[in-house]
Amino acid sequence: MPSPFAPPVVLSDEQRLTLESLERAHSTPQTLAFRIRLILRAALPDRPSNWQIGIEFRCDRQTVARWRKRFVDHGLAGLQDAPRPGRPRHFSP
Repeated sequence: MPSPFAPPVVLSDEQRLTLESLERAHSTPQTLAFRIRLILRAALPDRPSNWQIGIEFRCDRQTVARWRKRFVDHGLAGLQDAPRPGRPRHFSP
């Protein structure tokens, strides 16, 4: 059952600086940079809802909820892509 309130995102100064530097880095994959922008927006003092962030970033509110929850549960590691199920690739990428 979905929770009526989004978990609050509280960032330390060190976490905020790390996320901001990763977001600005040219070597950061765009999917990760987008997720970082979502988290930085969620951590602002006005405490926006998933719906508000979804409108601002033109994505679904469930997308915002997923990445917010993963960040709260696992930190920066939660924003990385999870391993895909199935057989490993036979050929190198």
